[in-house]
Amino acid sequence: MNSAEQRSILGIGLLAAYADGERSGREHEQLDRSLAGLEFQSEHDKDEILSMVKFESAGINTFLPGLESEESRKLAYQVAVCVCNADGTTSEVENRFLQELGSRLGLDVQTSKSLLAQAEVIGGAGIDAKPGQPASNLSAAELDKLILDAAILNGALELLPETLATLVIVPLQMKLVHRIGSSYGFNVQDMQIKDFLATAGVGLAAQVLEQAGRKLLGGLLGTIGGSILGGVGRQAASSGMAFASTYAVGQLARRYYAANRELSTDLLRSTFAQMRDDARSLGSTHLSSMHAMAERLRTTDLTSLVRSA
Repeated sequence: MNSAEQRSILGIGLLAAYADGERSGREHEQLDRSLAGLEFQSEHDKDEILSMVKFESAGINTFLPGLESEESRKLAYQVAVCVCNADGTTSEVENRFLQELGSRLGLDVQTSKSLLAQAEVIGGAGIDAKPGQPASNLSAAELDKLILDAAILNGALELLPETLATLVIVPLQMKLVHRIGSSYGFNVQDMQIKDFLATAGVGLAAQVLEQAGRKLLGGLLGTIGGSILGGVGRQAASSGMAFASTYAVGQLARRYYAANRELSTDLLRSTFAQMRDDARSLGSTHLSSMHAMAERLRTTDLTSLVRSA
């Protein structure tokens, strides 16, 4: 995949992140961070793409010329769908954006509908918490294992070439928070988890875009269905990010519920950032486990993976 295709796909991913019309300071910060770690050939390229989208000087047509192949156009649409579905649903405005995008990209209606339907099913596989659900009494060792297993699984998902595999990472992180909250006796609901993640600075759309961007720039998606073992160095960085963010989310949730949900916003955000940084080095220790799991994973039924977690 050439640099023009990468620029265009990431530009469309950013347009998708802003499709709902939100331009909050927090969202700007999260999206800045989502591109900060991507290894563009030129820093100017990265800054230019983000600036054009943030300040509304670019639209879908801006990025179409770089998408010359049918494969790159389909991939651009997949990334946009993943970003719009990062919080489990697409709004009416986001649906209109995706419809327009599919039309501009020249995708047939059936292909567009199929990709959107898959993402909606995966993203919509919610928590389904039941009132009065008994709390599981997990020991410290069991909590550590729960968090580590979830981080390894998400790191393995990031090694897979399929773009929609990236979309499963956020629901699995939400499942992890739910399991931890329940173990402390809280009846944790879906929206409460989203609020917790947003307060901690875990931008759902930004996280999906960052994961998709690392796959693109790492060459994992140069050919659909390509070997998951190509480009080991780039893959290690990508899976390391998925591992680190999941591990940090789990450890932060553990402290949050142990403190009776009374941690301040500043403390939540600073603690998450520190834990994520610390977990990046831990990820390299478990890279072989991620590779082994990636070899076993199948993406034909991602919904079952989310629901069984």
